[in-house]
Amino acid sequence: MSKLHKNSTLPVFTIVILSSLYFSQGLPSGFLAHALPTLLREYGVSLEYIGLLKLLALPWFLKFLWAPFVDRTEISSLGDHRGWILLMQSLLASLLLIISLFPPDSLFGSLIVGFFVVVVCINTTAATQDIATDGLAVKLLPPQWRGLGNSIQVSGFKLGMIISGSLLLLGVDKLGWALSFQLLALSVMLLLIPTLLFKEQNKGLDKTLGEKKTERKTTWLNAYKGFFSQQGIAYWLAVLFTYKIADSLGSAMIKPLLIDSGFSLSDVAEFTLWASAAGLVSAVVAGLIYYRIGAKWSLLIFGLFQAVGIAAYALLAIGDVSHSTVLAIAIFEQAADGMSTVALFALMMGQCRVGHEGSDYTVQACIQVVMSGVVGALSGFIATLVGYELLFITAGVLGFLALIPVTIYFSKQTSESANP
Repeated sequence: MSKLHKNSTLPVFTIVILSSLYFSQGLPSGFLAHALPTLLREYGVSLEYIGLLKLLALPWFLKFLWAPFVDRTEISSLGDHRGWILLMQSLLASLLLIISLFPPDSLFGSLIVGFFVVVVCINTTAATQDIATDGLAVKLLPPQWRGLGNSIQVSGFKLGMIISGSLLLLGVDKLGWALSFQLLALSVMLLLIPTLLFKEQNKGLDKTLGEKKTERKTTWLNAYKGFFSQQGIAYWLAVLFTYKIADSLGSAMIKPLLIDSGFSLSDVAEFTLWASAAGLVSAVVAGLIYYRIGAKWSLLIFGLFQAVGIAAYALLAIGDVSHSTVLAIAIFEQAADGMSTVALFALMMGQCRVGHEGSDYTVQACIQVVMSGVVGALSGFIATLVGYELLFITAGVLGFLALIPVTIYFSKQTSESANP
């Protein structure tokens, strides 16, 4: 066991570096998930195209293909994960600067194909950085601190989404498109400072020469064979495929619903800002609750909140709803999303094998992202076909049904523990 995992307390610098890394990952994600759908709808882009934005996240679906390579390959002598993080985050800042060079009416008009290519590149760099960041997080976090560690992960990520999802919209409105994206790129570069100061211990220092050579010869298939051979893995995979289905189906259509209901960009920015702040706070609280009530009840209770929060948006689709009511719904839904995500991610870390942290966590994340992407890509077509109201009600019902695989998974875990 690594010395890091023997610590009874979590080092302050571990909190700092994980917070900065997940915050930086939230910046492009907030732009793609919150700001971009709003801007596209404002410029008259159809719901079908907005729903298909999920397909531009293809690198997040496929990152398991190169995760074993990232997991066992060092960039120079910067460390197993640190080198990849520094390279990818620098590329991300460069791509944001490229976006700042073109006005939005061109990007969303004649240059939209080129813009979508840049979005795919952003997703590729962010997904690759995520492999390295998650692998580093699993190494740094002792098992007893994974609830708090994932609170740091989710809250840091959501804080980044606040900046790029809410403040970016306000920035575009007040400061202009170019300056807003240039400031976003600068923020990404400044967030590299903790990583530059961090000195990562290489795998080679903890392994014999023979073990290191064997690891480098590990094939892609063998890298994942052990993960999928774990006892009870089928029940856990069922949870991964279904747990976030309510959020996957409903979240992509929240911003278009708000715009179509007559709310301005400033209104949407306000909703997103306060809702994301609630998600950030709830993520921290979720780590403490997770420690108190355990994994099973955390997943069940937080999953129920998630289903109710998404279904509540049907009220807005039914008729006129006050500004304060919409704000309350947005806050509750994002708080539930933050809590459910913390619980899910903490359990995902528990499924990772020693020495395969980045690969094992990545393949689980890819399973969840694939489900989210497929369902999200269909959301625009479903909304067009049946309307917003039925879409959000269906999402809520599916979220409630997703609690069944959670119950089965934990019942099998209990049964296997009683009958070794």
